[in-house]
Amino acid sequence: MKTFKILMLLIMGLSIMGCSDLEEEPVGLLSPDGFFTSTQDIQTAIDGSLTHAINEEIWGRKLSIALMLRSDMVNLQSTQTRRVEMDTHTITGDNEMVYDPWTRIYLGIAAANNAIAGAEDVAVDEAVKNPVTAQAYFARAFYYFHLVRLFGDVPYIDTPVDDIGAASSLSNTPESEVYDRIIADLQWAKTWLPNTQASRSIPSKGAASSYLALVYLTRAGTSDMTYFQMAYDEAYEVIQNAGTYNYALDPDFQTLFNANKIDNSIEPIFALDYNNVEAPDNAYDQISPMCGIRGDDGWSVAVPTMAVYQSFDADDYRTRVSFQTEATINGTTVDFTQFDISGHEHAANQPYMAKYSRYPGEFARGSKRATSHNYSMMRYAEVLLIAAEAGVEVGSPLALGFLNEVRGRARNGGETTNGGYVEETVAASAVPADLGSITVADVLEERRIELAFECKRWYDIKRRQLGDQVFSASGYEGAKPEWNSAVDYDTPIPQDEIDRNPNLTN
Repeated sequence: MKTFKILMLLIMGLSIMGCSDLEEEPVGLLSPDGFFTSTQDIQTAIDGSLTHAINEEIWGRKLSIALMLRSDMVNLQSTQTRRVEMDTHTITGDNEMVYDPWTRIYLGIAAANNAIAGAEDVAVDEAVKNPVTAQAYFARAFYYFHLVRLFGDVPYIDTPVDDIGAASSLSNTPESEVYDRIIADLQWAKTWLPNTQASRSIPSKGAASSYLALVYLTRAGTSDMTYFQMAYDEAYEVIQNAGTYNYALDPDFQTLFNANKIDNSIEPIFALDYNNVEAPDNAYDQISPMCGIRGDDGWSVAVPTMAVYQSFDADDYRTRVSFQTEATINGTTVDFTQFDISGHEHAANQPYMAKYSRYPGEFARGSKRATSHNYSMMRYAEVLLIAAEAGVEVGSPLALGFLNEVRGRARNGGETTNGGYVEETVAASAVPADLGSITVADVLEERRIELAFECKRWYDIKRRQLGDQVFSASGYEGAKPEWNSAVDYDTPIPQDEIDRNPNLTN
């Protein structure tokens, strides 16, 4: 049994509930047999599947911070080997920031598979059952979409497995086939999910459609016009139905990163929800203590470089929301040129990230641990930018308008703080101005600004094959000499998995 312990852990998928808008009763699912008798049982398994995403090993910090470090916008202020590997693109299969997300994602997939299989035993009309089961199809697609973008070819498991022999013979599924199955799951989910849900942490029809648009855009890479057209059509459909789905840009960009206000925003399309639950004392870290300033210590782990900060327009409201430029350290309010006043070895005199540390909610602890944030995995602004990017590729005259709509919201200003945590109203401005024409580069730059530090940039670099450009001497972090585009776009499969099953090759 020891030989196969990792794969069996992945396949069985023990699920612990914890999301505020999901089921909070613990349940372990080793097999769907005998457990599923009602749609509530299906929902319980789905809630367990999605709860894995908020574990430390995925969006608690392991995967989220790894995605930031692998991009060209976040520098490392730490000497821990696992993080250094992510930052320098020298990643090994022994890295826990590889192994832990891999394990946890497959646990989420296993729980989704149990829900789908168990639904077959629930004797109710499909019109009642399928809208619930569709959430499991969405969850499975959500997890595999991360896996395939990270690793390329991966084992594709779509049924509960309790046979050690079967587990030991698993092999990689080609990347293209994984994408085909992701698309099939999202199409099934889109067919059955309702237009709206009680919470943005529960998948809806618009969420499935929005993810389809992003999957198509990813498959298009740099040149596949068929997929660019599919991405455009799918994103345009979401935009056309924004009223039905109850989507719109939030008037105040800061609201999207305010744990006290985000539940009332209609911009998030699908979110991981930490709100309204007071975490236990041993709660996992979340993103904020990894990238925001730590109390009186004046330090952090993952921070933007000065070049990144300087690349933002100082008059763009999103700059103020995205960066922390003042803090109170040892009782003294200082600007970022004095962030090392504490003397901490990991403090740096440069702006830090503010999106997750400025308004962490009522349950935040010291250094903003265990915050109440909802993390938007997909929001309406990204759908507009998907339509803009794909629209440029297919020659849509509407592409420019979609991009300018996002820029227009930034001109609104809003309610935020000055970095020293003094509330202030930022007046509307003329920045950023509408563009008069549009290129793919314009859209990628808008994504970089609008979605900064939301763990999107690495995936953009990979799908557009930008590594040689952004990790060169002219990049925001300077040259990364270890970068090798021949191998570094894919994450190595955990070495323990390969040792136990040589079929799982990189």
